[in-house]
Amino acid sequence: MNIFSYLYELCIKLAKHPKAVWFLCINSFIESIFWPIPPDVMLAPMCLARRSHALQYAALTVITSVCGAACGYYLGYFIYDPYIADIITWLNYESSMETVRHWFTMKYGILMIFIGAFTPVPYKVIAVTSGVVAAESVANTGSAGMLTIVNFLLVSIVGRGLRFFLEAGIIMLGGERMEKALRRYIDIIGWLCVALVALYIAYEMLWNE
Repeated sequence: MNIFSYLYELCIKLAKHPKAVWFLCINSFIESIFWPIPPDVMLAPMCLARRSHALQYAALTVITSVCGAACGYYLGYFIYDPYIADIITWLNYESSMETVRHWFTMKYGILMIFIGAFTPVPYKVIAVTSGVVAAESVANTGSAGMLTIVNFLLVSIVGRGLRFFLEAGIIMLGGERMEKALRRYIDIIGWLCVALVALYIAYEMLWNE
């Protein structure tokens, strides 16, 4: 059995549960720390089922997702050690985290936070890595630089808000047809954003050489 496919289908079923709002909040919170299933899996069908509540669901998703990311940030900041590294390896996020960590050590930390919040790039990796790099910066320079918790939260709210309110608004206005189109193209749009940012960074690096 593919465990991730099972969890994906489980979240879709939970979206129809009488306590779906609670499950949405829990899923959004833990997804920003370690959980593999994105909030969109529950948010989209819930918005479709009760379109008048779509913006409310989006707001709850943003709040709980950013709160979870704050926990991920402090996880990286305070208790990043071999035990946490083992968990990251077990979740198969080790290579992703190292890649993100490399970008964070350059001047693109804030941009990376936005990418994680808005696109399909694993937000949990961005959150934990932000904390790790901030802690290392404090240890080396006495300051977290641009990666303070306040900056992290502000950029996360903007990125998560754009993503989830956009989804909710499209479904609220377009109904089932738009929900299906959104499910089909959301990842493509997200990865195109990542590609554009990567091209911009590559251009800047080459231009400044």
